[in-house]
Amino acid sequence: MGRRKHGWHRVINGVNISTFFVVLFIGLPLYWLIVSSFKEPAALGDSPPQYWPNPWSTGNYSQAFKQYDFGSYFLNSVVVTLVATALVLFLGTMAGYALGRLPMRGKFTLMVTLLIISLFPEIAVVAPLYSLLDTLGWLNSYQALIIPYTAFFLPFAIWILRNYMLGIPKEMEETARIDGAGPIRTVWSVILPMALPGVFTAGIFTFTAAWTEFLMALTFNINKKTIPVGISTFGSANEVPFGTIFAASVVAVVPIGILVFIFRKFVISGLTSGAVKG
Repeated sequence: MGRRKHGWHRVINGVNISTFFVVLFIGLPLYWLIVSSFKEPAALGDSPPQYWPNPWSTGNYSQAFKQYDFGSYFLNSVVVTLVATALVLFLGTMAGYALGRLPMRGKFTLMVTLLIISLFPEIAVVAPLYSLLDTLGWLNSYQALIIPYTAFFLPFAIWILRNYMLGIPKEMEETARIDGAGPIRTVWSVILPMALPGVFTAGIFTFTAAWTEFLMALTFNINKKTIPVGISTFGSANEVPFGTIFAASVVAVVPIGILVFIFRKFVISGLTSGAVKG
């Protein structure tokens, strides 16, 4: 019994040490990003470096918004990301319900196809997509990013939602049908409330992917720059304003951090359910 207990202590200690190093690996760069964003430009190159801003300065944030028009980049990202995420969640919920709850042929083939699409590299389709969007007259518009983002991020969302819906008891649907509810009302009133952890998980992953995407944003929408493309244009050939870049990056990270913090329980539940029931 003593040996078994000692073995468990080893495992727990190993997990704690691993968690500590993971948090350290993620936390230190984030700390340095935030601290550097409040330093004066001259202090960024100090040796030894300042581990705490002295004095504190918000000049980098002012410069990002006033000189580099970061506010417009932020607004563009908000519009594109929210609309794309809403479309992905709506279509993904319907498709996930159909693949997880309804009898149909070719489910396995369809799921494999969705997996292949989700793993397909963006760069392989940038050229034909550019030609298509140019033909439609959609270049340099919001839909030039919203439509491709929806298409690229939808397969992964369907996987998450389908796996989560597999675990919802069928008796819930049968009860709704006996009460006279149609398929759409059943999904909206019965299935969707129970699938909220999976919906939030898919939503946060989609939001994060769209918020940070660079290649298509650079190629299709140069006049309505999103945050990643906008930050890449800061400075000039002779000067790189690292402090301003740090400040804009901090602002860009805030929405993702808030979403993950608020919905962390749903995200953990959705991921765990998908892993167990998928």
